[in-house]
Amino acid sequence: MTRKMLLMGNEAIARGAVEAGVQAATAYPGTPSSEVFSTLARFAREYDYYAEWSVNEKVALEVAAGAAYAGARAIVSMKQVGLNVAADPLMTLAYIGVKGGLVLVVADDPGPHSSQNEQDTRVFARFAKLPVFDPASPQEAKDMTIAAFELSEKLRLPVFIRPTTRSCHVCQDVTINETGPRNRIGFEKDPSWVIFPSLAYKKHKWLNEQQETTRKIFNESPFNKLELKTRAGIITSGVAYNYVREALDMLHMEVSLLKIGTPYPLPDEPVLQLLNNTDRVLVIEEQEPVVEDQVIAMAWKNGVATQISGKNDRLVPREGELNVDKARDILMNYFGLTGSEKFLAAIGDSQPAAGTNGTTAAPERPPLPERAPILCAGCPHRASFYVFKEAAHRDAAVFTGDIGCYTLGVMPPLSAMDTCLCMGASVTVASGLAAVEKDRKHVAFLGDSTFFHTGLAGLVNAVYNNSDITLVVLDNRTTAMTGHQPHPGLNRTATGINEKHIDIAEVARAVGVEFVREVDPYDLAAAREAAIAAMEHKGVSVVIMKRECISIVKPVKKCTVDHEKCIGCKKCINELGCPALMPDGDKVTIGNTCNGCHVCGQICPVGAIGEVVL
Repeated sequence: MTRKMLLMGNEAIARGAVEAGVQAATAYPGTPSSEVFSTLARFAREYDYYAEWSVNEKVALEVAAGAAYAGARAIVSMKQVGLNVAADPLMTLAYIGVKGGLVLVVADDPGPHSSQNEQDTRVFARFAKLPVFDPASPQEAKDMTIAAFELSEKLRLPVFIRPTTRSCHVCQDVTINETGPRNRIGFEKDPSWVIFPSLAYKKHKWLNEQQETTRKIFNESPFNKLELKTRAGIITSGVAYNYVREALDMLHMEVSLLKIGTPYPLPDEPVLQLLNNTDRVLVIEEQEPVVEDQVIAMAWKNGVATQISGKNDRLVPREGELNVDKARDILMNYFGLTGSEKFLAAIGDSQPAAGTNGTTAAPERPPLPERAPILCAGCPHRASFYVFKEAAHRDAAVFTGDIGCYTLGVMPPLSAMDTCLCMGASVTVASGLAAVEKDRKHVAFLGDSTFFHTGLAGLVNAVYNNSDITLVVLDNRTTAMTGHQPHPGLNRTATGINEKHIDIAEVARAVGVEFVREVDPYDLAAAREAAIAAMEHKGVSVVIMKRECISIVKPVKKCTVDHEKCIGCKKCINELGCPALMPDGDKVTIGNTCNGCHVCGQICPVGAIGEVVL
C-alpha cells in the first residue's frame, strides 16, 4: 500500500532502509547525519532489526560488516569526519567484500556548519574504489537507499550514500511503500574472509574490475537524467542540481542539462552523449571536482573537443556551500550576462537572444547578521571552565580541547581552550605538549561520549607513558551536541533501558590513574578544590565534572539580582559570559533564559544574586 509522508532527508534514508528489509543498523552520532540512525532506532522494535549507537565510527562499521558477512542487510551512518575513524576497516572491507547488502551513509557538511573540515566523501569513496549515490531530495534519498542495498548485493561491495547538510535536513512529501522481504541469515566459512597479502592482490584485481561493472549499471540508473536542448550544457550532481534548476528558472534560461545522481564511478554514456552534442559544458557541484575531473578524463580519452569548465578554472568555488544565489551568479558569469538581463528563449550559442527586453534587477538583500555561538545559560561546562581557569591562574596552564558543544569554551570571556584537533585528541595533544614542555601544567577537556569514542585509548597511553597531565571529563550525561544520544556511561541504549552502564571513574582507576575525583561543577568551592589538587598531582589526574546537560532537565529555580546590593562591577557578566546575564544601566539583570545554576551568585563579591524557586 502506497502513501505519502512528510519526511526529512535523513528520515527518508532510514525509511528506505526499512523498506529494503534492513536487519542491522549502527552509527555514531554526528551532525548532519544523526537523524538517520535516530529514526532507525525508533523503528527497530516495530520492524524487528538490531540497532546500536556504537562507541565510534570504526566500531560501527565493523559491527555492520559482521552482520553483512552473515548475509544480513546492514546500514551504518556517520558524518564525513567520522569516516576518517572508520577508514581502517573500510579500505580492506572493499577488498574482502560482503554477502548481504552493506550501505554506508556518510553525510557531508559543506560550509561547514558543524564540522572541523569540508572533506568530500566522494573523494574518499573513489580512494576506496566504492560506488556512491548522491541524493538531491528526500524522495531520491529514500529511493537511492533501496537501490544501494540492491547494488551492494549485486557487486558484493559496500556502497555509499552521500547526502549533504541541505539534503539531510530538508523536508518533502515522500512516497512510502510496504517493507520488502528479509535476507536469509547464515555465515558461511570460507578462507576468503581472511585477508592475507596473497588474497589482497587477487581481490584488488577483482575490485578494479568491479569499477567498470558498476559504471555499466550506473549507465542505466534512473538517478541520472539528460535533457538535450542547446549547444551549451551543464552537468550537476546531488543537491547542487536543485540550485541550478531554480537558478535557470530565475534567469528564464534553457540549456542542455545532465543531472548526476551516481558521481562515482561516473556513468560514461550520458556524459559522452552530452559532450558530443554541445560546444561547451559547465560542471557545477559542491566541494571537490569529483564529477568534473572524471568528465575531463572521459573527454580526453574519447577525443571530444568540448570545452569543460568548473572548479578547475575557478568558475565554481571549491570552498563552502552552494545555494541558489551562488548558482545564479555562476551561470551569469559563465554566460556573460548582466544583472539586468532576463532571458525568454533557449540559449543556442550561449549568448543572449536578440531583442531581449531588459528588466530591473531585484534589489540586493542585506546579509544576515552574524551570531556568535555560545554555551547555553546554566551549562555546567561554563562552571568547569571557569574553575580550572581560576585554579590555573588564568593563562599559566595550556588547555587542550576536543569536539563537542564544549568546544565553545574557546570563546571569550572563558577562553579556556587553546587547541582542538579531532575527537579524543585533547588527551594525546596534552601528553605531547607535556613531554616537551615539562615546566607547565597541561589540562585536557573531554566530553563523556568522546571519552568512550577515542578518549580512552589516549588516557591509557598517558598512564602507560607517565604523562603529567590533568584530564577533565565534562560528564553531562548525554551526547549533547548531536541531539542527546546515549553512550556507554548511561543506563540506556539506542532502543531502551539497559541495566548495565560503564562508570568513567572506575574505568580511570582500572587503567591505573591514581588521582580520580568526581565533583558537581555547580559547587564552585568543591570543584575549585578538586581542580587545584588535580593540577598539583604529579602524573595523570582525572577530574570528572558531573552534572546533567541543562537541555535535558527542567529548571526548578532561577536567579535574581538585588539591585540594592549590586555594585555594578559586572564580574558575573565579564567572567562567565552567560547569555542570561545582561547589563541594566550600571547594574546587572537576569533574563528569562536563566536555568538557576547560581554559578553567578557564587562569584558575586557582594552576594547580590539570589535564587527563586519556580
